[in-house]
Amino acid sequence: MNSTPTIYPFKVKLLNGKEKTLSDYKGKVLLVVNTASGCGFTPQLQELQDLRTEYAEQGFEVLGFPSNDFGRQEPLDGQAINEFCEVNYGVKFPVFEKIMVRGAQAHPLYKFLSEKKLNGHVNSSPRWNFHKYLINKNGEVVDYFYSFTKPSSSKVKKKIQRLLDETNIGKPAKASEKLNIEK
Repeated sequence: MNSTPTIYPFKVKLLNGKEKTLSDYKGKVLLVVNTASGCGFTPQLQELQDLRTEYAEQGFEVLGFPSNDFGRQEPLDGQAINEFCEVNYGVKFPVFEKIMVRGAQAHPLYKFLSEKKLNGHVNSSPRWNFHKYLINKNGEVVDYFYSFTKPSSSKVKKKIQRLLDETNIGKPAKASEKLNIEK
């Protein structure tokens, strides 16, 4: 049995206020990103959507969490966030209610993502908007990327593909099934 903590117990709210349990994403590779509509990195929304489009059929999803924690760069709320993302960047991935992602008031999900003592793998709090956490098919935090790492970078794509190539939840693919990807 897997004893590594997962994101699955966490509940979050969609922009329409409807609660969603992250266990709904069991078996998928996820990229969890804190977003903002008024940031220099905001164009990454398009790259995140492109990633989702490229890998969705293999079991990949992007989860966006708007936050106003850095430079107050998310002035929008609720449906206005959804409209901004959809109209300007064609975003179709799930975008959740605006939350805090750092400090004492951080949402429990982001406390978990940020602290190795909670998630078992990664110690990395968001330093700015568009900090990205990579979650494997088992719901475990396995890696992170700073804001300046573009979602379209080969580094991000290779790590996503490696996780997607794991054939069974909890078990890596056989060597003969893995893509030959250099580090």
